[in-house]
Amino acid sequence: MAGTLNKVMLIGNLGKDPEARRFENGGMLVKFPIATTENFTDRDGNRKESTEWHTIVVRSPRLAEVCERFLHKGDKVFIEGKIRSRQWTDEHNQTRYNIEISADSMTMLGPNPMKGREDEYVSRKGSSTHQGSPSASSYRSSQDNSSFTNDDDDYEGDDQF
Repeated sequence: MAGTLNKVMLIGNLGKDPEARRFENGGMLVKFPIATTENFTDRDGNRKESTEWHTIVVRSPRLAEVCERFLHKGDKVFIEGKIRSRQWTDEHNQTRYNIEISADSMTMLGPNPMKGREDEYVSRKGSSTHQGSPSASSYRSSQDNSSFTNDDDDYEGDDQF
């Protein structure tokens, strides 16, 4: 269907360190939660805060490797991706549903996102770019030229990840 768009842009903080799963075919999947918080004023004039949790799934091998190596609980990130929904049957034969964000790109935000991680940083041609200032480190999976495809057959999809 022409004229549709599935695009998500989130800025939030990691709720825990990324968890990685490697597959026999050489593929890799990384999953982590991020929290986004909105501030608003209710009808009575009181300031309120609403936090939403989003499950981020990275299927691109190179982007997954970057996320696993450099992201940690509390880090602020900018994620661009797509909304994906999954359905499966759990061990009690109950149909389960999950909505997650399939990340296409990730930008590390903050005063110095690579501080203390310089020794881990391995420069790869085309895999990391700085955007406009030294306070952001970014990676787009579209630069990934590997032969691995983001095939959902590799990821069964359960909440037990």
